[in-house]
Formats: sequence, C-alpha cells, structure tokens
Amino acid sequence: MNINLPKLVLALVAFIGLSNRPIRPEESYVDQFKSMAISEMKRTGIPASIKLAQGLTESMSGRSELALNANNHFGIKCKGDWDGETYQYKDDDINKNGELIHSCFRKYSSPEFSYIDHSDFLLNRTRYKMLFSYDKTDFRSWAIGLKACGYATDPTYAEKLIEIINRLDLYNLDIIESPEIDLFPFVKVENTMEQPTKVVISETEQSIKSINTESVQINASNLVKKKKGHSRHSHRKVTRKG
Repeated sequence: MNINLPKLVLALVAFIGLSNRPIRPEESYVDQFKSMAISEMKRTGIPASIKLAQGLTESMSGRSELALNANNHFGIKCKGDWDGETYQYKDDDINKNGELIHSCFRKYSSPEFSYIDHSDFLLNRTRYKMLFSYDKTDFRSWAIGLKACGYATDPTYAEKLIEIINRLDLYNLDIIESPEIDLFPFVKVENTMEQPTKVVISETEQSIKSINTESVQINASNLVKKKKGHSRHSHRKVTRKG
C-alpha cells in the first residue's frame, strides 16, 4: 500500500502536539456534566446539547460566581415560587436611579440539582411550552425558541448556543441512548475543572509515537481510525434572565 510519507509525518506531529496541550475548560465541563444532560433529556425531552450549551454559556464553563458559590449553572433567579436557599448577585436589575442592584438567585446544594431545576423551570412555565413541540434533535429550533420566549436578554443568544453546539459536536448527545460517549477521544479528565491537567494518551495512541517514519509498512487490515481532537475556548457569561 502506498503511503504519503510527508503527510503521515505531519499528521503524527499534529497528534503529538495535541497530546501535550492542557484540557480546555469547555472540554472538562462537558465531560463532567454530559451524563446529567442526557439523563434530563430522557426525562423531559430537552436536548442534551441545548442544556450543555446553556450551562457552558451561563456558567462560563462552571467558573462563574454563581456556579462556584451557588451551584447555579443556568442563571435562574429566585422568582416567586422559590422557597430554597438564595444567593445575592448583581446582574442586570437596576433601581429607580439607574444603579445596578443585587438580584436574588437560586442556590443549590450541587450542580446536579441546578440541572434538574433548569428542566423543571422550562417545563412548568407556560412561556416555554412551545419549546416542547420541537424534536429533541432539533437544537436549532430550541435555541431560537429559547431566545424568542425571553430566556435571555442577549440579542445573539440563539446564535451563541448554536455555535457552541456545532463547535463541540454536542448534537451527538441528542441521538444516543447511553451517556457513555467520548466527545474528546484524546482527552481524559483526571481532576477538577479548576485545575486542568495534561492530556493522557492511551497505550494504543502512545504506540503511534514509536512509528519509524522513514520506513513505514502499513497493512490495510491494521489501520486504526483516529478521531480528530478539538480546540476549545471559553465564553464570557451571557446576560440571562428567564
């Protein structure tokens, strides 16, 4: 089998470079909460891609003040029906003098409860009823619908959700039956989001480095498909208030 040696060398160099980069906050966040998003999708019909995109956007990949201090990953305010713990945070409410004042936000005992409450928040409010007429694989309609229903004040909110979903391939989560899916095949998270580690390479991937590129003999039956890694970038918090 003929092998293009220069291209193979470039591919190996790119792969080795990827293996040495730090884990991005977005990757760590998705790895931590994808199972929860899929579980809630099965329970309520809200696309896992939408939930994760909102969580990434609203919580700055789990690093916002609300996420760190109140486990609030979706920027949900107290509202009149909330009887749980609260957290005061200056967001977008102003007084009669035009001064920014503290707003009451919901506080949870864990991020998982924030994910569950976010689903119930959408389910139990008439303003979001139209969203549940969309298929769980139609993330674009969900993104546009969330903005139309007034979930966020940012005029580009829908576009930002769609961009995140496409860039991170989160739509793959909307069509699987099991939460055991690896969106980032070369990344293995071994600690918390606050302290990202280096990428850990499996034995199969490690063996690639030992290939002698000057005399490569590859049998077609032994070719191994390799997935392409993705570069992630954090997003600033988007003003929200559903």
